[in-house]
Amino acid sequence: MKNRFSFAPGNITIHMVGIGGISMSGLAEILMHKGTKVTGSDIGESGIINRLRNMGAVVFSSHDASNITNQDLVVYSAAIPQDNPELAEARSRGIPVMDRAELLGVIMDHFQHCIAVSGTHGKTTTTSMISQVMLEGGLDPTIHVGGMLDAIGGNTRIGSSSWFIAEACEYKDSFLKIRPALAVVLNIEADHLDYFRDVDHVRSSFQSFLSNVRNPGTIVLNYDDPQTRLLSKTLTRPFISYGLNSADADWTCENISFENGCADFTACYKKSSWGRVKLQVPGLHNVSNALASIAACHAMGVPRTSVIKGLESYKGTHRRLEDKGTRNGIRVMDDYAHHPTEIQASLRAARTLAAGHLICVFQPHTYTRSYELLDDFSRVFALADTVVVTDIYAAREKDSGLINSRAVTEGINKNTGNAVYISDFGDIVRFLEENAQTGDLVITMGAGDIYRVGEMYLSCAGSP
Repeated sequence: MKNRFSFAPGNITIHMVGIGGISMSGLAEILMHKGTKVTGSDIGESGIINRLRNMGAVVFSSHDASNITNQDLVVYSAAIPQDNPELAEARSRGIPVMDRAELLGVIMDHFQHCIAVSGTHGKTTTTSMISQVMLEGGLDPTIHVGGMLDAIGGNTRIGSSSWFIAEACEYKDSFLKIRPALAVVLNIEADHLDYFRDVDHVRSSFQSFLSNVRNPGTIVLNYDDPQTRLLSKTLTRPFISYGLNSADADWTCENISFENGCADFTACYKKSSWGRVKLQVPGLHNVSNALASIAACHAMGVPRTSVIKGLESYKGTHRRLEDKGTRNGIRVMDDYAHHPTEIQASLRAARTLAAGHLICVFQPHTYTRSYELLDDFSRVFALADTVVVTDIYAAREKDSGLINSRAVTEGINKNTGNAVYISDFGDIVRFLEENAQTGDLVITMGAGDIYRVGEMYLSCAGSP
């Protein structure tokens, strides 16, 4: 696969099905920068698609066989079904077809120093932290992140060096198609259970991912995470460990304090003080993400001063505990959390920022996750004073008939009694107008379009 096509300018045209996705759009930018002609398709318009068009991509606003003409390669995202008309047309014409992860692997093979950040949670934040460090160190990296990072003006940065930083997604074993020089494993939990059987299956996939790390190469593991620690026992090559609560880890923390929800801590390497870091992003989970970043950057030889300055200048990524604004003394934030562990960590951080009540507006993401992890979802909202649950965001799935948001609401109420189900976004805004008070914090939460509720609330007439 590696030599299937060339990046020589003007030498090839690639069609990307689902080009508006966060990863696909970034890969399209990288390809165009290398002189590759890009066409693509997606349903609906967005700022990302407009950006790609302005860069020279030809983007169609529907999936249709007529979009496939004389392209040399067709790439598709994980959200695209195999019976997609464009994939069918490409195959009938004998045009090679490749999934997004394989393309990422092909691109990554062109870089000597490539870092891949994996894990059930925290990938985007940790990738962004490492990226900020590399920028601070003047390493001019190419960056491919699963969120919008203000420091690079989007989700992708084109560098001119041998450094490449990217997220590695486990869904459908996508990350098995890349060969990084350094791999970080942040955590391993049961997720994507429409593909994986159970957590053992997930852990096995991560084990296969680590077997693809280049040799010589570097592996960084979170010793606080039980499944990642279990994985470490199967490795036959050296690795670097870190942990906030693991005294036997190579990298640890001490003297952690918080101000306005943000941590100040001392990073320690092999029991010796390495440096003091003051973060600008809230939550204990971000101390762990920062420690992973320190371990990775230190292993790659980045100077200590650059690591500390980079982490201290990192102000967050869009949709990760993102401040959206204030209305009548009510603060509105948004977070991408959609797995129980992520929700708990984000609510813990948000709780420290709320002067009054904490109101969480939650949009469950995918029917499979909502059904398989219902018991966990039912228990993680205790830190919120009020939980508004709206309809499940289907994403790539069809309604299974096994679960709905009323059942999620009932599950939460069995544990905390603080949840209400509201389907319509406009009705949620009216609920907030009637119930939120000065000093409260409203946080919209989920991987779908729930952020729109916060934006609607802030834009209502009469808000300052």
